[in-house]
Amino acid sequence: MTYEPQLARLGLFDARVPRYTSYPTAPHFGGSVDHRLFTDWVEAIPEGSAISLYLHVPFCRRLCWFCACRTQGTTSDTPVIAYAQTLRTEIAMLRRHLPRGVTLSRLHWGGGTPTLLTAPEMLRLAEAVFETVPMGKDAEFSVEIDPNEIDAERLDALAASGMNRASIGVQDFDPIIQKAIGREQSYELTRSVADMIRNRGVDSLNADILYGLPHQTKARISDSVQKLLTLTPDRVALYGYAHVPWMSRRQQMIPSDTIPTPQERLRLFETAAELFRWDGYDQVGIDHFARPADGMAKALKAGTLRRNFQGYTDDTAPVLIGLGASSISRFPQGFAQNASGTSDYTKAIRAGQFSTHRGHVFAGEDQMRARIIEALMCDFHVNRAEILRDFDCTPERLNALLHHAADGFDGMVKLDATGLSIPPEARPLARMVARAFDAYDQTKAQHSAAV
Repeated sequence: MTYEPQLARLGLFDARVPRYTSYPTAPHFGGSVDHRLFTDWVEAIPEGSAISLYLHVPFCRRLCWFCACRTQGTTSDTPVIAYAQTLRTEIAMLRRHLPRGVTLSRLHWGGGTPTLLTAPEMLRLAEAVFETVPMGKDAEFSVEIDPNEIDAERLDALAASGMNRASIGVQDFDPIIQKAIGREQSYELTRSVADMIRNRGVDSLNADILYGLPHQTKARISDSVQKLLTLTPDRVALYGYAHVPWMSRRQQMIPSDTIPTPQERLRLFETAAELFRWDGYDQVGIDHFARPADGMAKALKAGTLRRNFQGYTDDTAPVLIGLGASSISRFPQGFAQNASGTSDYTKAIRAGQFSTHRGHVFAGEDQMRARIIEALMCDFHVNRAEILRDFDCTPERLNALLHHAADGFDGMVKLDATGLSIPPEARPLARMVARAFDAYDQTKAQHSAAV
């Protein structure tokens, strides 16, 4: 990479920074938000508005070593069925507090492995959701699908329930890498599942692939990307593997000396990104790619791309309600997170109250800084006029913030009359530039590598 020396001088290869799927980030949530405030925020949703729902299923049949998500393994369906019943109870509680006429903009089932649910449980859960919040016009219902944990019956149930976007986790197709990360999943199986999904009329397909995995080389990631392209996904997330064994014990199964260096990680990303661009995908933000006809690519061009806890989204609903253990909700007033442990979550729901146990109430410059960070992460540009129009900020204050950020990047970040921009050669620095607008103490959390 031509600009690698400049990026190195600016500290890219040593930095650890937030992914900025929220601001403030989750480590700064506190106990000021409880189930009573969550209920107030739900009841304050305007009648007839559109909201989004996220349902979290924290179970997996096996625990992949690379994963740092909050999940738990199970070899039995019993805890999953009990958990689904608790989710339905939580949905019924939500129904009692939602204002009239609210509809769904987006519904996403994630995990964990939501496809661990049996087909009858899937149907019951979807019915409970849509009885509470019906799908609105052009709404999307997406589900994360593990090719190792799906069959025709469960796909039939999801299609019958209205799933119109599916997301497949790939990570990497190389068998050596798959063995090293504890996630063995053949190309042939993945291809078969993709065909099964499309044969049921689900036209929109997402895929996740990782760079920075153990033993990964430019040749290996090129081979995996080219195999993935044969599945013709509409949207791809090219995430950087976050090796954080101090946070995720299972990652201790992966020897640290097999992990690519930060410089090698950047080259792996660029190798994969170039292949996606060659195949006609538009790059979206720091790590997504979408076909031009996909809603995410259209949102990028229209300036309506947003960022939330699932990454990039074309969803513009102002409210996202998270259901299930550890799920996070976003309201205009702030964030609310459910109890992380399934036992604590279940205990609260069975007692007849939401399991909210922490969060954050927006104050001061939170919302303005959140928008600046989101604009950088989505568009690589902060529009000075937009910020002054939408927030109570003087030109002098905004100028001070923009200059403070630009001054820290030795001319690689551009500042002019329109605002602040990150040019293409500096975009690997995007999370670091965003950090320059973060007013919270960054020493309190251990974040992933900046690249």
